[in-house]
Amino acid sequence: MANPEGNTMAMAERRERIVEYVNSEGTVTFSQLKDKFPDVSEMTLRTDLKTLDQQRLIIRVHGGAKSVGFAVGTDDLLARRVGRRSAEKSAIAHKALELIRPGHTIFIDSGSTTTALAAAMEDMELLVFTNSLTVASELSRLDRVKTFVIGGRLNRYSKSTIGARAVEGVRMLTFDRVFLGVTGYQRGEGFSCGSDDEAVFKSTLIERSHKCVVLMDSSKEGRLSTFRVCSLSNVNTVVSDGGLSNDFAAACEDAGIILL
Repeated sequence: MANPEGNTMAMAERRERIVEYVNSEGTVTFSQLKDKFPDVSEMTLRTDLKTLDQQRLIIRVHGGAKSVGFAVGTDDLLARRVGRRSAEKSAIAHKALELIRPGHTIFIDSGSTTTALAAAMEDMELLVFTNSLTVASELSRLDRVKTFVIGGRLNRYSKSTIGARAVEGVRMLTFDRVFLGVTGYQRGEGFSCGSDDEAVFKSTLIERSHKCVVLMDSSKEGRLSTFRVCSLSNVNTVVSDGGLSNDFAAACEDAGIILL
């Protein structure tokens, strides 16, 4: 007789592993869950998601699930995001280094991938502005880089400053390039993030920069977070890990956007 749960592991253990997987990724599709648990039937997985959602351990969404921290407008804890896809983020950071030249004035946004960029930067004559405490910490090891931290209200989730003071601070400045972090990208919707304050701040950065560079690992394609940042046409370059879809690459080519 077939196992009623469709899997040899105990139900409680399986559901615990589902929660751990969703928390580790931030957001997952139902297809990813099926790949992760190949011996579990679709019906059982859907029942698991429904139960875990009712227990408020995850947030069930159309086509998959999100971690609680990811879904409630906090963009998840930075400390949790740092460990995800670290190899991909390092690859993105080293590609992005090619866009930085001595004498530039740049802004490095908050986030785990932008922090990886700061960690990989070499010492050179440069003005760097940031609202990220982790970016500033990484840059503090460099002698010739002059680092300015934008003031504002502390977002303890992203370890960054946000709010009206932060927005006003960047409105008085002009940057050669902004290196922007995003939570997701969906065709027809553009780039998005999980915080209203962050979305306003990022939009202002784009307005005040000659060129906008988005740092985005391929897992963020197809994700739609709550607050829209900008459309694809508002950016100049997208730096990724080589895993973005052919559709995304074609959209960049049609819009004249550089994809690295």
